Amino acid sequence: MEKYATVDESAFPLVRITFTGSKSNDGNFQDYLDQTKNCYRHKQKFVLIFDASRASIPSFRHQKMQGDWLRENKQMVEDYCLGTAYVIPSAAIRTLLKMIFSFQRQSIPYQVFETNAEAEAWVKAVLANNSR
Repeated sequence: MEKYATVDESAFPLVRITFTGSKSNDGNFQDYLDQTKNCYRHKQKFVLIFDASRASIPSFRHQKMQGDWLRENKQMVEDYCLGTAYVIPSAAIRTLLKMIFSFQRQSIPYQVFETNAEAEAWVKAVLANNSR
């Protein structure tokens, strides 16, 4: 099964989720959601970079699954995720993100960037501000 996204925790408390460009299917999309939830097992504060530079637009069913995941895990996300940076060079994917958030608003700070460098600067600032 081709992965929909990879989750890299090697620089924790920075977690990077990179979308591979593969089309979503029930298996790889559920795997992505499960891996994302697994980042919270540490029960420590962290920041996320979602790199959607190569993301394919998931089916409407999977968009709804993402919205449901956000709603079901809202408290956990609020407790441990300090912020999310989205790297989205594509206008179509930025529109998709707005659609997902219409199902369930994101309740933590987030910003959308066109480049990884901008996203990394923002998450480093978020971490610095929360280490005081």
